[in-house]
Amino acid sequence: MSFSIDNISQFINTYYLDPIRGDEGYNTVNTVTWAIILGICIFGVFRLLEKLEVKITPRFIASVLPFVLAGSSLRVIEDSPAGIFHPPFSYLLITPNIYFMVFAITVGCLWISIRMQKAGLVKDFHLTFAGFGLALFFINLAVLLHFDTIVYPYVPVFVIVAGIGLTFIFYLIARHFKSSIFTNPLNLSILMAHLMDASSTYIGIDHLGYFEKHVVPTYLINLTGTALVMYPLKLIIFVGVLYVLDTQFEDDERSLNLKVLIKMVILILGLSPATRNTIRMMMGI
Repeated sequence: MSFSIDNISQFINTYYLDPIRGDEGYNTVNTVTWAIILGICIFGVFRLLEKLEVKITPRFIASVLPFVLAGSSLRVIEDSPAGIFHPPFSYLLITPNIYFMVFAITVGCLWISIRMQKAGLVKDFHLTFAGFGLALFFINLAVLLHFDTIVYPYVPVFVIVAGIGLTFIFYLIARHFKSSIFTNPLNLSILMAHLMDASSTYIGIDHLGYFEKHVVPTYLINLTGTALVMYPLKLIIFVGVLYVLDTQFEDDERSLNLKVLIKMVILILGLSPATRNTIRMMMGI
């Protein structure tokens, strides 16, 4: 029995706890685990939003995005060599723990915003909700600028311009072929977020000496010798995913809400690392 417990303990430490303590990134085991947990959480969030009577619309997604910026910038604060946060609290700010913490903060702000609207204190909870997220984001930026300095100001310019430019080219091609799926604003926003993520990975790895922490991208970058491989990888994956989402879901309201929620999660999974990587490199962290 003790042998089995020791083995289980070693397994948990090796694949889950040590990567968090050392901020070592992902391995195959924890990648699969977090993916399964994410899938479960999507349905949990779906039920939660139903209870809160929140309709998942592009407007709601836009109000959530400031919290993505806030969470990503908070993660950079933990990365800062200034040592602003210390263990054990700093462990909460390492992926994937930070996702749960930011999720709790986001849900709390959403609940407060909805209560404020019902009490007649605000007309539209979306604006109040987004305001909470923007306030947290700007506070995080202020903290970063206080403890660190901007080293590479061109990084955010490259990431944003490359992401928007490549998305616009994709849009022109999709419009030429009269594709309603890939001229849809939300779908284009998802592609843009992931192309920004690809751009941040490319400039970080190929030009600034950073390294990739995810399993599949690391393999492909090592195989090809360049992080440029992230561009076709992102397009192949998410063009396929968006096509399936927009052609295989039912047309009833509940299914459509679930589809938009999944799209929101996919958007966040692109925007979050893109924001974190860009801020880190800009600050030389």
